[in-house]
Amino acid sequence: MKQFDLAIIGGGPGGYVAAERAGAKGLKVVLFEKRELGGVCLNEGCVPTKTLLYSAKIYDSALNGDKYGVKAGEVTFDYGKIVARKNKVVRKLVAGVGAKMKAHHVEVVKGEAFIDGRSDKGVEITCGEEKYAATNLLLCTGSEAFVPPIEGIKEAGEVILTNREILAMKEQPSSLVIIGGGVIGMEFASFFNSLGTEVTVIEMLPEILGGIDAEISAMLREVYTKKGVRFNCSCKVVKVDGNTVHYLDPEGNEQTVSGDKILVSVGRRAVTAGFGLENLGVELDRGAVKVDNQMRTNVPGVYAAGDVTGFSMLAHTASREGEVVVNNLTGRKDVMRYDAVPGVVYTNPEVASVGLTIEAAKAKGIEAKELQLPMAYAGRFVAENEGGNGLCKVVVGEKYGQVLGVHMIGNPCSEMIYGACIAIEQEMTVKELEEVIFPHPTVSEIFKETIFLNEE
Repeated sequence: MKQFDLAIIGGGPGGYVAAERAGAKGLKVVLFEKRELGGVCLNEGCVPTKTLLYSAKIYDSALNGDKYGVKAGEVTFDYGKIVARKNKVVRKLVAGVGAKMKAHHVEVVKGEAFIDGRSDKGVEITCGEEKYAATNLLLCTGSEAFVPPIEGIKEAGEVILTNREILAMKEQPSSLVIIGGGVIGMEFASFFNSLGTEVTVIEMLPEILGGIDAEISAMLREVYTKKGVRFNCSCKVVKVDGNTVHYLDPEGNEQTVSGDKILVSVGRRAVTAGFGLENLGVELDRGAVKVDNQMRTNVPGVYAAGDVTGFSMLAHTASREGEVVVNNLTGRKDVMRYDAVPGVVYTNPEVASVGLTIEAAKAKGIEAKELQLPMAYAGRFVAENEGGNGLCKVVVGEKYGQVLGVHMIGNPCSEMIYGACIAIEQEMTVKELEEVIFPHPTVSEIFKETIFLNEE
């Protein structure tokens, strides 16, 4: 039986980052992954979707080059080549993760790990014909797409897609119905709309992107409405009949919409079954592994990170959670905080958010004010976004002038939001941020211009 300091089940962002950090600190690590290193994010989520969206952005830029004095003539795209490039990028990055594991002496075992229980050797695990034991165990089994029990959805067969199937498609659908207007739904709506697919989004909530600032969500919906995407908000799907979706409109009347394919993107759920978790007595909370702020479960020596904990279900959150585990294992006390976890929607325009909205601050009983400024106040935004609009909103606490939240729409806010994360994580005040010199001309200056409103 092979003996390790740390065994990790799941090679996604939580698992492989923890493995890399632990290996670098001298721990003997084994990492089990039943599919490919990188998990859902690298293989079936974050990276492949962003690769597709970049191709769509290039195509869109070529179509609209005349706005910038560039005439490209007839512009076409090759869907097969777009998908092939996506696959190439994924393969390259998966290989990169493997190289990191090798560089830090992490033993990677491809196969389904099963927890047998505990012994004086630690947690015992079987994978294939081999037996393993580890002093500590980190659960990073991730999540899976949730397909609700809607009448007829199983019978619809290959018409129904989740993120996994839609990324594997080799042909572009002429029409697509998306059930769920969250981040995943909107990113696929953006991609396929850019390539000419007829897209309809059905959302149960009054607005798309639930949890994001309502005004910014509405702005994004308006942009895509103008681009031809049809939105049916405050609507409940009640039945799927082949390629036709039946739903109740806000007045309770049944309506239908059909598409070549139907994408279900209503959320994800933690994977906690099928690998022997019950043999350790790990406590669950609403179907996810329950942990404290050091990512410890109720079982000594057993930790969890990433989607399996049911918290934010974001790759960067999982990575940080994995780091917290390793830091605590190697003598550096560390705790996980969720006040400054950013969220990005990679549509065109992009949406980025971190911290509290003004509504959330008030709900917590915090006296706060909201400062906002159009992105057009940043010269570079005007130069690079002909006819585009955008908005930056900063939520500031009244008592100390502390930055509580930042919410943006407009390119390239995905590359700017980290500055707001630092401000919130370090509990910076508006006064302190006013002393920071921002490079000019950059779109990031909008952050400083917005907080300057605090002085007026």
